[in-house]
Amino acid sequence: MEAAIPQNSLVLYKKQPACVKRCRDKLEILLPQGKMLKVRPKDVILLHPGPVSSLDQLQPQDGEVETAWELLEGGITTLADLADLAYGAFTPATAWSAWQLLEDGLYFRGSPGRIRACSAQEVDREQDRRRTRAAQEEARAAFLDRVRAGRIVAADAPFLEDVEQLALGRSGKSRVLRELGRREDPENAHSLLLELGYWDEGVNPYPQRFGLTSTGPEVKLPLLPREERLDLTHLPAFAIDDEGSRHPDDALSLEGNRLWVHVADVAALVRPGSAADLEARRRGFSLYLPEGTVPMLPPRAAATLALGLDAVSPALSFGLDLDSQGRVVDVELAPTEVRVTRITYEEAQAQIAQEPLRSLHRLSRSSQERRLSKNAVFIEWPEVRILLNDHRVHILPMPGLESRDMVAEAMLMAGEAAARYALERGIPFPFTTQDSAGEGDEIPDGLAGMRARRLTLRRSRFTTSALPHAGLGLDAYAQATSPLRRYLDLLAHQQLRACLRGDRPLDEQEVLERVGAVMAVSDGVRRAERLSARHWTLVFLLQNPDWTGEGILVHRQNGRCMVLIPRLGLEVPVHVSRELPLNSSLPLDLESVNLARLQARFQPLGRKTDGPGEG
Repeated sequence: MEAAIPQNSLVLYKKQPACVKRCRDKLEILLPQGKMLKVRPKDVILLHPGPVSSLDQLQPQDGEVETAWELLEGGITTLADLADLAYGAFTPATAWSAWQLLEDGLYFRGSPGRIRACSAQEVDREQDRRRTRAAQEEARAAFLDRVRAGRIVAADAPFLEDVEQLALGRSGKSRVLRELGRREDPENAHSLLLELGYWDEGVNPYPQRFGLTSTGPEVKLPLLPREERLDLTHLPAFAIDDEGSRHPDDALSLEGNRLWVHVADVAALVRPGSAADLEARRRGFSLYLPEGTVPMLPPRAAATLALGLDAVSPALSFGLDLDSQGRVVDVELAPTEVRVTRITYEEAQAQIAQEPLRSLHRLSRSSQERRLSKNAVFIEWPEVRILLNDHRVHILPMPGLESRDMVAEAMLMAGEAAARYALERGIPFPFTTQDSAGEGDEIPDGLAGMRARRLTLRRSRFTTSALPHAGLGLDAYAQATSPLRRYLDLLAHQQLRACLRGDRPLDEQEVLERVGAVMAVSDGVRRAERLSARHWTLVFLLQNPDWTGEGILVHRQNGRCMVLIPRLGLEVPVHVSRELPLNSSLPLDLESVNLARLQARFQPLGRKTDGPGEG
């Protein structure tokens, strides 16, 4: 049975002293702030029976605390005896001071009825811990002072760890930013690291911010199996790509009226359910960044299968028989051996009037016209390549070459043929579909029209149903020409390969599960690539602070103007004070760059502005 708590006694309530003013079923207690509360007896701890005339009398007491501890070391006592021994009397004030000794925990621990005096070893350990903590707090305070002054030293790195974790998206909070009174978000963390020089402009946080790994897979691959392959080495085959491309995964040949699209035969090495397959499925795509590529597959896959690295390359080849309108009338699919010549788009453009590229170009034009007749959408938008060389950023325009269009069209024909082949044989397949564009306002001409048309396009979807792809103007389509860098292309190859071998392909549910896994990571990959490109574009501007160039007015609404800068592949808002028609050219001057927030401010050349204009 609990002892009765007297009126005017000193009690502890939620670590605060309180005076009991009335005792009934509930106690009425007075807190230091003058507030009265009704509480249950079990909610308080009796410290002294009183009387307590005022809580103001609970002042700190002078006493012989260490002497009392030395006398009691290792023993058990009570609050009353401790107060009497340490302070010479047991009063409300000494009872409160004795309780605070327990709260402090250096010499004494326990409860008012049973207090244990710590051993000398415990006291020494606690004192060491407190000295360490005090030194750490002193060091932290000095660190924060240095941060506020905009300078840090090498020893500050541990303090900045939580800032870096937030900037990389690995944490949602930062004690440092909170103590500095700055909002806790990745952009503020990035900004602080740049301000302090802890990060430089070369740190690209976006892949890690989206949870993407920065290294390629290390899983082992088997040797390429020996199998019968159709010998197509007598046909000239061209792998046409950008200069500097190291691992071409497609090539083109012409055999009479048959277009051969040769694709790296990745499914010959990477079987469904293998370690390499599981890792590729987890990644979904190769990650393409200006600072380098993070491959979806182990390096040996490209070294073994990329076309044109050896005198003869293995391939999975699509033989497309086309009519005069560019329609595919028959498809042959076969594992092959091909002899590939690697050339750049510029070199192909120089040879496009010569055979066999002349006929390849003609076939691609027929296919384009066929798709255009079915309302395919063609977007001609300036593109650039971002290159890093010795810490300098270079941005190179990608000219709109017919050779580039020719290759792209051949890949679409191969994708259409792969879809047709799978449909005719009832193979569960990862088809790519797209609904028709939504109804919008009248589309203007020029780049402004291209931008508006692009915004009307619906997002492509992946499904096991062969629905039309409206944007491409195709009744059925599947991506099947980049199995080295896109998992769903590899999945398509695995299904086709199973059919060729006479094996059981994956069923529809298994295909859908793999499609879902890739879609779960696709947004992160695409956003990381897009934001990384913008990051390095802004680094280029920081390295060229006197940059000037041309912008094209591509959108205007409610006084807000969007301007495309073709040389940079960058679209930004710009304050334009006068009315200009869409597609007008604007000479621009770089005003400022905020790298952490991926914003650049431009103004019409020769005019200063205080208006909004960040992009």
